[in-house]
Amino acid sequence: MQNVRACARPFFLAGGDSEDLIQEGMFGLLSAIRQYDPANGAAFRTFAEHCIRNRLLSAVRSASRLKHFPLNDGLSLEQLSEDTSLPFAAIPEFFQPSPEELVLARESKEELYSAFRDRLSGLEKKVLDLYLDGLSYQDIANRLGKDGKAVDNAVQRIRRKMAQHP
Repeated sequence: MQNVRACARPFFLAGGDSEDLIQEGMFGLLSAIRQYDPANGAAFRTFAEHCIRNRLLSAVRSASRLKHFPLNDGLSLEQLSEDTSLPFAAIPEFFQPSPEELVLARESKEELYSAFRDRLSGLEKKVLDLYLDGLSYQDIANRLGKDGKAVDNAVQRIRRKMAQHP
């Protein structure tokens, strides 16, 4: 147990505490007990520390991955509709933008166009307009009668030009 605590001390488990790490370390110790073979020439203590550290590293890596973030940290729709402390924007029926937000979005789009109007070609302007409307590369290509690769190239040129703009 002391050896497990010593191995777990330098680690931090996101969303857990030291007891969770010790628990993981104990699983590593149990694995070491089951798998130890003295014929391999290593002392049990060395083998056990190796198994414990590997188990702790695995637990820390697993906890820090974002793979299950939407499942673990999301809110169900029932919670959203029942919780009155949440802002109205969290309830799905209020996801529609307000008229003010639509006007601001249109103004910011116009500001973007005016900043890049002289830098973009005709195709790039059309692609940017459709891209900002949320269309996929393939949809843009179909609307403009162009190849998907041509649309991708135009988007890349637009990005380079925007990155160069102060």
